[in-house]
Amino acid sequence: MRVPADVRTLSLRELNRATLARQRLLARADLSVPEAIEGLVGMQAQQALAPYVGLWTRLRDFSRDDLAGLIDDHSVVKTTFLRGTLHLSTAADYLHLRSTLQPMLTAGWEAIVKKRGELPDVEPLMAATREFLADQPRTFAEISRMLTELRPDADLGTMRYGVRTHLPLVQVSTTTRWSYPGNPQFALADEWLGKTPAKKVQVAELIRRYLAAFGPATAADVQTWSGLRVNDEMAKLTPSLVVYKDERGRELFDLPDMPLPDADTPSPERLLPEYDNLLLSHQKRTRVVADDHRKQVYLPGLRVASTVLVDGFVGGVWKIAKSKGVATLTVEPFQRLSAESRKALTAEAENLVRFVEPDATSHQVKVPTS
Repeated sequence: MRVPADVRTLSLRELNRATLARQRLLARADLSVPEAIEGLVGMQAQQALAPYVGLWTRLRDFSRDDLAGLIDDHSVVKTTFLRGTLHLSTAADYLHLRSTLQPMLTAGWEAIVKKRGELPDVEPLMAATREFLADQPRTFAEISRMLTELRPDADLGTMRYGVRTHLPLVQVSTTTRWSYPGNPQFALADEWLGKTPAKKVQVAELIRRYLAAFGPATAADVQTWSGLRVNDEMAKLTPSLVVYKDERGRELFDLPDMPLPDADTPSPERLLPEYDNLLLSHQKRTRVVADDHRKQVYLPGLRVASTVLVDGFVGGVWKIAKSKGVATLTVEPFQRLSAESRKALTAEAENLVRFVEPDATSHQVKVPTS
């Protein structure tokens, strides 16, 4: 769509600063954990540690127990959510938005299964799994054995993915440090939460919440983030939205009265976890990741590296290793750091390694000088 010439153009740095402000990355926020998670519309959670680090880097005085306690009392849940991937969300948001995401989950399942052959009837699979889980939570290995016994002639992968995408399930939390084990059990969401997901579809609300967390953005950005087809709903919403354009002339949408920090607004050094949604929620990701660095951030096997923000953009990656009781956080910058950035990153890293490995006998940080 051609954008009128008099529409304000937002520079790359203006888009960067706007998104970082909404992501609570220009300054740590004084928010409760539920407020923060709902403000982000959930947090990517393929790795159990990731949401803890994501909140640590966004909230003032965040501690492990601030999140672990909410997971323990079922106020926060880990489920298949946006883009059909594992997310941490508040129970209230999950119940409110789960039905809205079902068309995306169904379409994802159908796209994969059609490559394997005929689409099976998913209803009997869900009914059998629901009955199997009614007694107690089960691992997916146990669910797989049940499905194989039920349909020995059917493709197991097709059946497993059908259950994941069609039956509302939650991962069962444990007392491990980051709340979820490597081989988790699953429970029925309605039994775990004592409520069933609302049936009302909330696409317009989901779009508005995306813009509040990731905007200004294109319709394609919303679709990339959610996995939903949103063009029709975006067209209905447009009269109530503010319209900008980017330097490529693409139409950007935003909520009225949202802050747009100046391009030169200071952006402190930050460390983001693996799979952080900041790096996954726009079709074109240059507002935070330069094209030259994509291969160092988006890794084989669909993994996304733990990253470092320098002047608001991804400027390196980091990792923690523990050997003989010593925990070491190593930063690998993509280019030479200024003395000021190196000092700031070192301070952040020293605090983070202690947060992640509190039981280590000692802690080290390695940030190269060149």
